[in-house]
Amino acid sequence: MDLTEGNIFRRLISYSVPLVLGNLFQLAYNAVDSMIAGNFIGTDALAATGQAGPVMNILILGISGLCIGAGVLMSSFFGGGDLQKLKKTLSTLLVFGTVFSSAVAGIGFAAAYPLLRVMNVPPEILDITVLYIRIIFIGVPFTYFYNALSQALKSVGDSKTPLKFLMISSLINGLADLFLIGYLGFGIMCSAITTVAAEIISAALCFFYIRSKVPVLRISAGEFRIDRILLRKTLSYGSVTALQQACQPVGKLLIQGAVNTLGVASIAAYSAAVRVDDFALVPEQQLSHGVTTFVAQNRGAGNRERMIKGFRAGLAAETAYFAIICIAVLLLKSCIMPLFISGEDSMDVIREGEAYLSLMAFFYIFPAYTNCIQGFFRGVGNMSVTLLSTFIQTSVRVVCTFILVPHYGIHAIAYACAIGWSMMLLFEVPYYFFYKRKYLEIREIS
Repeated sequence: MDLTEGNIFRRLISYSVPLVLGNLFQLAYNAVDSMIAGNFIGTDALAATGQAGPVMNILILGISGLCIGAGVLMSSFFGGGDLQKLKKTLSTLLVFGTVFSSAVAGIGFAAAYPLLRVMNVPPEILDITVLYIRIIFIGVPFTYFYNALSQALKSVGDSKTPLKFLMISSLINGLADLFLIGYLGFGIMCSAITTVAAEIISAALCFFYIRSKVPVLRISAGEFRIDRILLRKTLSYGSVTALQQACQPVGKLLIQGAVNTLGVASIAAYSAAVRVDDFALVPEQQLSHGVTTFVAQNRGAGNRERMIKGFRAGLAAETAYFAIICIAVLLLKSCIMPLFISGEDSMDVIREGEAYLSLMAFFYIFPAYTNCIQGFFRGVGNMSVTLLSTFIQTSVRVVCTFILVPHYGIHAIAYACAIGWSMMLLFEVPYYFFYKRKYLEIREIS
């Protein structure tokens, strides 16, 4: 899809909707694991998958941040018609990623136990959490390759194909979990293995699709090499975006440490409720990625006016989505929480999770706007402002969490989020108008 022409709102929405659906299916990996673990294995297993969530989110969002940074370059090259540099950027991303993701997997596997000890994971769930997270680390290279290849497809306007492949792998993951854990009675180790298998499938499907159907991205065996100039550009964009993406889960990791002082029941309630948060926030995040690609393609084409109009269309879409998700969470919270846990000891967990969601539903308006503004700045290549604003939000949220949790339990996290997002907007909004006023020309990516 060429985003440099056509109706702005329709193009942005038609491009962004598959991104939203794709990431919802990606979240379904973890949600299905949590539901099946809580219902068929028990509260300890649900709490264990919740402990692994922040750690894996750091990796996944760090990896996707690196790929998003490369995607900004590829989108600009595609918008400007430079297909040779588009291919070279993808080749550089894949070759570098082989070494990078393998190193991350090895370090994560070795450091799992001491990391979880630092997080104050309760002793009764420490061993099963270590087992679960080590298996998940094995799948990191496949997660990287899926993100790199899907970002390449998105950079040329194809956001639908990655969605199809995620749907396939998500269904396989869910059905395998239901059969192996729900029917045959296997434990949490099986849950981790099926998640890794789904990651392998989605990466393989992307690879073979590009090889057979997308000639502008097809790279021959002799073309797999690192272009040092493009690697520096990719890392200058991608590393800042990766740091920005990783700030959020690092904050969640610290927050999880505060939650862990409240006991297993509160850990389980927060683990389930934060899955709902993830599903609620993903469309806001993916709309912002749609804005990023829209702005980057038009930046490559030199169309400044269309960039601004695309950003405004993104804000309108974010506002409409907030109204929908706020009402949906308030109406459905009592139906959602029991999906994650059942049994005699589940009522306290369910009530605590519902109270948390009742607060968060109203606060989703803040990240709707912060995400869209960040999507604009990523698209124009100004990654430093996205990192700084995210750092402000994360720092404020973590500090407020540790101050408030002893008094308000997991409800304190909702208040801390609202305060952090508010501080982020106080920085981003004035800077956007300053930047827009001073943005006199479109700088080409050479």
